Amino acid sequence: MSSTTPAGEPRLDGRRIAFLATDGVEQVELTEPWRAVRESGAVPSLISLDREPVHAFDHLDRAGSFAVDDTVLNAHVDDYDALVLPGGVANPDRLRTDEQAVAFVRAFVDAGKPVAVICHGPWTLLEAGAVRGRTLTSWPSLKTDLRNAGAHWVDQDVVVCEAGEATIVSSRKPADLPAFCETLVERFAEVFVG
Repeated sequence: MSSTTPAGEPRLDGRRIAFLATDGVEQVELTEPWRAVRESGAVPSLISLDREPVHAFDHLDRAGSFAVDDTVLNAHVDDYDALVLPGGVANPDRLRTDEQAVAFVRAFVDAGKPVAVICHGPWTLLEAGAVRGRTLTSWPSLKTDLRNAGAHWVDQDVVVCEAGEATIVSSRKPADLPAFCETLVERFAEVFVG
């Protein structure tokens, strides 16, 4: 199903990509990767803790609301090919305290499905026990948390780690979104073809 165009651009045609987010998600970290996977032919779905619309933020200012496609209680990892974890501070902080959300993330990693994560999003990966021995980047304030959980933290715009059950693409902040979006589409396509 995944391929490349004649110009060599990666395609995710027909692939289903889960985006896990709740209130407090950084809007641009949801909308830009969403646009990137859609433009590559994938079908994104917003998964959340409940069916209420997700209220996004632009740093500390309230931004848009987004309709939820499914909940972590009802969604099945087998129905998706990959996972994207947008950041914001409140979003991953709330997700990491929800057992079902943490189990949903862990199931993707256990199944060897690729994960892309940005900003504060690694908190949920950390809670899922999925960072030990992995090389990641994040918002700088997570550096100590990730190191204490056994990850190797680096300060780069985008990092791809294939040392583990699943490929993990990580970035630090909204300014890294161009590299993040391009890399997640490329790496997801490679995993699907491989």
